Amino acid sequence: MPREKSAGAIIFRKENNINYYLLLHYPSGHWEFPKGHIEGKESEEDATRREVAEETGIKDIKILPGFKKYAKYFFRQYKDKVPKGQKAPWIFKLVTFFIAETKTKDIKISSEHKGFLWLPIEDAIKKTTFKNSKKLLKEANDFAIKNL
Repeated sequence: MPREKSAGAIIFRKENNINYYLLLHYPSGHWEFPKGHIEGKESEEDATRREVAEETGIKDIKILPGFKKYAKYFFRQYKDKVPKGQKAPWIFKLVTFFIAETKTKDIKISSEHKGFLWLPIEDAIKKTTFKNSKKLLKEANDFAIKNL
C-alpha cells in the first residue's frame, strides 16, 4: 500500500487574551489545519513552515516546543492521478502536527482552499470536521494554555 508523510500546524493567535484557531476550508468540504507533503530531505518543522506559508501566507509562526502529535488515516488517491478506467488505490497517510502561534491575522489562502476562519476553541472544535482533528485541537489548546 502506498504511504505519504505530511506535516502541518494547529495555528493560533491571541486577541484580547483569547486564543483564536485557524481552520481552512478544503474543496472536499471539510475544515482542518494547514498541512502538506514533506519534500525531499525537509525536516517536519521546515515542511510545516513551508506549507503554512504556501497555504495561508503566514510567515511568522512560532512552533511551540514539546507538542508533536500524529494523525493516521487512509484515503483514496486523487482521481486526477489515476489512469482512466482504474480504481483509485488506498493510501496510508501519516501527518505530524505541531502547535504554532502567530501574530498575523490576515490570511492569503492558496488555490487549494475555499476559505478560512479564525475561531475561539469551542467554535473551532465544533467546526472541525474529523473526530481525530477535534481531539488534536483540544490537546493543542490544553497544551497552549499550560505552556504560555
